Amino acid sequence: MRFQLLGPLALADGPDTVVLQPSKPANLLAALLLNANSTVSAGYLQRAVWGEEQPATAKAALQTCVLRLRRLFAKHGVTGTAIEAVPGGYRIVAGPPTLDLLAYRDQVRRATAMDRDPEAELYMLRDALSLWQGALLANVRSAVLHRDEVPRLAEERLRVVERVCDLLLGLGRCGEALVDLWTATRVYPGHERFHEQLIEALYRSGRQSQALAEYRRVKDFLREELGVDPSPSLRRLELSILRGEELGPVGQAALAASAPGRAAPVVSASGEAVGSGSASHAVVSRVVRGETVPQPDAETPGSEPAPAPGPDPVPAPDPATIPTLVTAPALTSAPAPVAAPAPAPVTVPPGAATGAPSAAGACAPPADAGIGPVPAVPHFTGRAAEAEAMAARLTAPPPTGPADHRALAVVVSGAPGIGKSALAQHVARQVGDAFPAGRLLVRMTRADGEPRTADEVAAALADALGATGEGRALLILDDVVDADQVRPLLTPGGPPGTGPGLAVVVTSRMGLGGLIATHGGWVQRLTAFTEAESYGLLLAALGAERVEAEPEAAHRLTAVCGHFPAALRILTARLLTRPGLRLADAVDWLGDDPLARLTLTDSPGHSVTGLFDRALDRLDPRLSQAFTHLAQGPPELLADGGPEHEGPVPEAVREQLADAGLLEDGPPGPYRIHGLLRAHVRRTARIRDRRTEKV
Repeated sequence: MRFQLLGPLALADGPDTVVLQPSKPANLLAALLLNANSTVSAGYLQRAVWGEEQPATAKAALQTCVLRLRRLFAKHGVTGTAIEAVPGGYRIVAGPPTLDLLAYRDQVRRATAMDRDPEAELYMLRDALSLWQGALLANVRSAVLHRDEVPRLAEERLRVVERVCDLLLGLGRCGEALVDLWTATRVYPGHERFHEQLIEALYRSGRQSQALAEYRRVKDFLREELGVDPSPSLRRLELSILRGEELGPVGQAALAASAPGRAAPVVSASGEAVGSGSASHAVVSRVVRGETVPQPDAETPGSEPAPAPGPDPVPAPDPATIPTLVTAPALTSAPAPVAAPAPAPVTVPPGAATGAPSAAGACAPPADAGIGPVPAVPHFTGRAAEAEAMAARLTAPPPTGPADHRALAVVVSGAPGIGKSALAQHVARQVGDAFPAGRLLVRMTRADGEPRTADEVAAALADALGATGEGRALLILDDVVDADQVRPLLTPGGPPGTGPGLAVVVTSRMGLGGLIATHGGWVQRLTAFTEAESYGLLLAALGAERVEAEPEAAHRLTAVCGHFPAALRILTARLLTRPGLRLADAVDWLGDDPLARLTLTDSPGHSVTGLFDRALDRLDPRLSQAFTHLAQGPPELLADGGPEHEGPVPEAVREQLADAGLLEDGPPGPYRIHGLLRAHVRRTARIRDRRTEKV
């Protein structure tokens, strides 16, 4: 059993989570957990539970709340964690395995010790941030905790996010930093350090115009919403970009962010001040308290801004009392904040430098659009008829006609995890002799799930194809989101660098009927494996000796996986790591909770539930709601008429879901939902709608 504070207050046991209902005992539990392993005075606990206006019976009622929490612990089998009555108050005993806040701080502390290994530090900090599960203490109705504790916890997280982005910039991985920074700057529009990192990442990626546009955007926000000018470090960064200067190694700019100057408070998208790693601690403290912070007079043309009156001194927190905060270079304190003069306007003459940073300390432009050679597919089995038909189609002579005619060769479509990419890659390697100019795999979706634009892919293809030999080339456009994403790449002339006779394979969860209608081509839609294909995959992956020793258990395993290729791949990977596990025992182990166990513990992204979640996230919200309704209801919902009391689901909706690969064609009916997908939707709905626990 594990307590969760980094989000709604909850008890978690494996995949099951019980979110506590707002109540006085929940307030008490949150106050104790926030100060785990320390004595918390009864007076503070009473304020946390009832607020500043306490009832006359607060002392006795506090003891009652403690008793109710102890009963809750016993009900849910909580061990190793207890509420102790100590002189002057209470104490709860917990450790990193039982409290996510302590696990987070422990992970950050260990990451900080790896400052000489940026890759390792980055990995550990990202792992720590993954423990945050939503709005802090959203179900705890304690004004005292939200006033005193939530801003401090939010500050801890913001400092780690800043450090992560600094590490990414320092490692030259600006593209990854941009993913985090676009989100951070929109959630915290007044956090200047995030904006500075975003502008720096854009500039180092060769995107000068976007960097300047982002500077203008944050400048307008600060002036209109907060009445302040950008910090001196932001203004210096803008000046460097306008002059096309080299920024130097990453880290110096971060140190400059803490140079003397006024900094804005951290403001969430809702306008709530939550603290800032780059803002003056005094200013932030006054904003959080709701006090008025003196602002400089408006800047007049041709003059320097007047210095801001200094805020009342507020003692900075002792770093020793907050050992878990990650102190990035940007957070180094500086004495005597004084507003720096604004930089003079700079006019860039025609033909001057465009702002592309030089090699030192710069990130490479985002030329890597996920393009590379076609990899081999380990243990590929099944799909014999489909592979033969695709190979014949691809190796056929190019169509005759105008020189600029380019017919789309093959679209491979089907449900997420059905094996589209594996089939395309396997066939591409089989027909390599027919494509002397090379075979390229083009990933049309980034690691964060965002689709790549056609222009971005075309530019990268021009470089990649320019390095290949002459003759026909084969492209696999993998995981295409919709027809519009790929259609510009298949227009007459095609991507730069492609010659006549280019063959293209498109894999997509969508049917892409519109693309076939406009560009021609042939469709190969995949469904689940047959029983023989599933058994063949186990033979290929686990070896004939192990599988044929327990053939009945092997067939039962494939049935539990629903003959679903992705599930079978994950299962065989898990069984290979446990060579001594009998297949019969694996059937019972997997059958107890197949969705939870069809995942790779050392690589959580490789899981059946994650695969389905990512697919459902791509749906339009209305389609997602309709699919959830279908998956939770009886199979008759998929019929044309539907149950009398439910009414039919419109044919257009069912067609769209089938086109998205979430509904399979019959028999036994016009449509059906794969058993694993149906179970996942129902499980997700149960967790989401789980009744809250009253204490």
